[in-house]
Amino acid sequence: MTKTDAPAPDRVLSQAPTTVASSRLLWLLGPALVAGVAYLDPGNVASNMTAGARYGYLLVWVVVAGNVMAWLIQYLSAKLGIVTGASLPEILGVRMKRPMARRLYWVQAELVAMATDLAEIIGGAVALNLLFNLPLIWGGVITGTISMIVLMVHSRRGPRIFERVIIMLMLIITVGFTAGVFISPPDGGGVLDGLVPRFEGSNSVLLAASILGATIMPHAIYAHSSLTRDRFPEWQGTVATRRLLWATKWDVTIAMAIAGTVNLAILLLAASALQGVDGTDTLEGAYAALKDTLGPIVATLFAVGLLASGLASTSVGAYAGAEIMHGLLHVRIPLLLRRLVTLIPALIILGVGFDPTQALVLSQVVLSFGIPFALIPLVWLTAQRGLLGTFTNRWFTTAAGAVCALALVALNLVLLVLVFGEF
Repeated sequence: MTKTDAPAPDRVLSQAPTTVASSRLLWLLGPALVAGVAYLDPGNVASNMTAGARYGYLLVWVVVAGNVMAWLIQYLSAKLGIVTGASLPEILGVRMKRPMARRLYWVQAELVAMATDLAEIIGGAVALNLLFNLPLIWGGVITGTISMIVLMVHSRRGPRIFERVIIMLMLIITVGFTAGVFISPPDGGGVLDGLVPRFEGSNSVLLAASILGATIMPHAIYAHSSLTRDRFPEWQGTVATRRLLWATKWDVTIAMAIAGTVNLAILLLAASALQGVDGTDTLEGAYAALKDTLGPIVATLFAVGLLASGLASTSVGAYAGAEIMHGLLHVRIPLLLRRLVTLIPALIILGVGFDPTQALVLSQVVLSFGIPFALIPLVWLTAQRGLLGTFTNRWFTTAAGAVCALALVALNLVLLVLVFGEF
């Protein structure tokens, strides 16, 4: 473990190149696709599958709204890293002058990162159990081990090769989770009806918070600014930044389109094929029901997608956690050591026999409560002209970000009142 100097996020580099050739714009894509994997983690699968199986098309609007908000949030995070040359945790680590406030902020961010890890390891373990009948505890160990290998790619081969590995896993995820929709297409009228915002009791609110926690991932907000900082250090503060931000909008659009389509496909598949089927509110039950109703090929593709989801997202989650600690505490722990430490809570959950799907859904609720702590500072910082200069948010961008933050905070307050009001 090493102590590092605090970063200087307000720097502007004037020596970098001043143009970005159009032929290189494709090369600029990638960071958002890596961050976007966080939106396809096993927690998303559990939340969307449970929502569709229990409530049909009721919560379609939550998935759509969450994805729209995610586009804005991820773009702001990417912009912050590109323009300042520092990540969101680094900037907060510099601006929080009181050590205790910085440490407390780090604690909540670390709990969010651990909840993310929990979901991803459990998802991978469940997938290996479905595919090979492995005990969950050994599935968790194998998932953690493979994620360490993926992280070694980042440490030894750099961010570009790491991006390619993650994007390959994203393609597997997309095929695995969308195949069933073509076999069992959703009801068009039901989908349109599901676009009308409404709930049916506190359990649907709990699932909505879980979907949003899985769709708008706090650790992805922290990570995206780090990914763009590492990938484009030579473009920061130059006139080429506008061109780079334009390419980043495409990067985020592609990533969110993939993530939104897959998440919606999972919910629609559950609503069209699994609603009312006993046991389908668990991943194991959903797999069995898919096998019985749509055949073993669709069920196997679903399990393979779940495995790829766990492997890809746990690697990105470990990277995000390391960046959070480095930025806020100015301490750098080797990625592989961090991976080993954060693996322990997931293995304990798997070892004691706690219901994996329930653990996944609850982990996403924890993530939902962590969203305001990442989102509010992000919107505030990107509105500061002293930090971003000419690239500061326009007033309507800041207003849209503020609306997103207020909506998420309000949903969490409603969730607290409804859930704890039942006790």
